[in-house]
Amino acid sequence: MAEFVYPPVIGAALTAFRALDLRIEVEGAHHVPRQGGAVLVSNHISYLDFLFAGLGAWKSARRHTRFMAKDDVFRHRVSGPLMRGMRHIPVDRTDGQPAYDAAVRALRAGEVVGVFPEATISRSFTLKKFKTGAARMAADAQVPLLPVIVWGTQRLWTKGRPRQLTRRHTPVTLRIGEPIHLTPQDRPVMVTRRLRQAMADLLDHAQHSYPDKPSGPDDRWWLPAHLGGSAPTLEVAEAEDEKESQERAARRAARDAAH
Repeated sequence: MAEFVYPPVIGAALTAFRALDLRIEVEGAHHVPRQGGAVLVSNHISYLDFLFAGLGAWKSARRHTRFMAKDDVFRHRVSGPLMRGMRHIPVDRTDGQPAYDAAVRALRAGEVVGVFPEATISRSFTLKKFKTGAARMAADAQVPLLPVIVWGTQRLWTKGRPRQLTRRHTPVTLRIGEPIHLTPQDRPVMVTRRLRQAMADLLDHAQHSYPDKPSGPDDRWWLPAHLGGSAPTLEVAEAEDEKESQERAARRAARDAAH
């Protein structure tokens, strides 16, 4: 199927990256399969992660990644047509089975499917608990898992912070690990643990090799607590997520009652 939307979107993104002089470093791009299906699994620290997480697959093998994303994005008047045009996969959080089935079909057709197993942005900038969906769909489609880590994107636009989309010279690190190949005997829970550990190692490497340091006490927000930053700990961040989820559910219930 011809690609009419993805190439110009990539071109626009790369032009913006050059204009902002983003210092993008990609390591491990040779791990991206040249052909065949693969589940690209990325951490999630920014609203821009899908732009960068798929960059390694495109730069190394000119492969387009079909990301799974919440269906709200597909209903937006601007992002919706773009997301559909790039053949990303909408996820209804009340019923994820149709999205799962669509992802497996895409994988069996030889596509790269992008997944954020933490489901939401990590406020702590550390890895949250992983859902097992990525491992299950890789097993169902008989394709490898491709662990990917992005770092630095949180400084441009993340949850609970003002957008800084015009910030210049920001380093952005992308680490791609060795593919994880599954066997029929592998259990999704155990594969997910293995995947998370591989990504934790990649993240640790990315954080410690990152070229920028905070410019002062007020600029430590983008560093996780265990590295001396002022980001919330994973436990505090999870409590904030739970509170937000309850508030969102209450608003949804109120809207349903009103109708």
